[in-house]
Amino acid sequence: MLGVQLFLHQTQRIQFVEVSDTAKIHCSSTENLEGGSSMFWYLRREGEKPTCIKYCLDDQNVSKFTCKHETHSSTLEISNVQKTDCGIYYCAYKYSSYPIFGNGSTLIVGDSYTNSSWVMLLVPFPHGSQVTGTANLACVIHGVSGPVHVSWSVSGELQEQGLTRSLKAKDGSLMLINHISVPMDTWTSGKNFTCEVKFNSSGSSVKKSTRYPAAHASSCLLSIVSLAVLSALMLLTVSLSLIWTLCPSRLGFPPRISAPPASQENQGGILYAHLDFDSRNRDGRKTQRPARGKRVKP
Repeated sequence: MLGVQLFLHQTQRIQFVEVSDTAKIHCSSTENLEGGSSMFWYLRREGEKPTCIKYCLDDQNVSKFTCKHETHSSTLEISNVQKTDCGIYYCAYKYSSYPIFGNGSTLIVGDSYTNSSWVMLLVPFPHGSQVTGTANLACVIHGVSGPVHVSWSVSGELQEQGLTRSLKAKDGSLMLINHISVPMDTWTSGKNFTCEVKFNSSGSSVKKSTRYPAAHASSCLLSIVSLAVLSALMLLTVSLSLIWTLCPSRLGFPPRISAPPASQENQGGILYAHLDFDSRNRDGRKTQRPARGKRVKP
């Protein structure tokens, strides 16, 4: 068993550079790296396996990749970066008989945004009162020319980076799907979930936010119930008014003269209007009633 454990950490989670510039990717260690004699650098491009691009003791291809070392750190310098240099860079150190890897740094060269780029959120379908298990949320980035930086936050608190899968179209563009899994009770708590996508070094980003629809559903249900109760009261009022007007003698009240119809206007937030219904005689046939306000031929 080893008495000392070595850890590698890459503090730069993402780095944007312009085409033809020089990129510098740092890697720090908890132990002495011994001049970088056992330091390697790997690159994983979208949809590909990681490949070793630089062994720091190797003098080959020094015009493109250069290693610079300090006691507890190593830096990979990439000269004249191009779009093909985009990807995730991992530092690795051969410790004893096995390699130890860093957590990776994403390098984005130029602008990955195109005219066909868009961002969309995919969220779980509501399952009623289910509060157990996990909920999977996905951020879909369509039509990009290279990698992008995706971050998630829950009510303003930054979360761990999600896992990204990529699909390559015939025209060479990419569709990226970055997803996270959260406890179901966190998803149903009503917190805001935000996916932020950065395409370039401009500092601007595209944000898409969502939340569990329970709160909206409850308010919508309350509105529907209130509307149903109001409609029932209005229907009852209209029915009683019709009975009062058309059949007063049957109810034991003397006939009364109908008041003149009120004009259609808003009075104190109430809309007054004349309602005209077809009346029927006892055998079920309609009786023609002259429309109020219109002249009737004799």
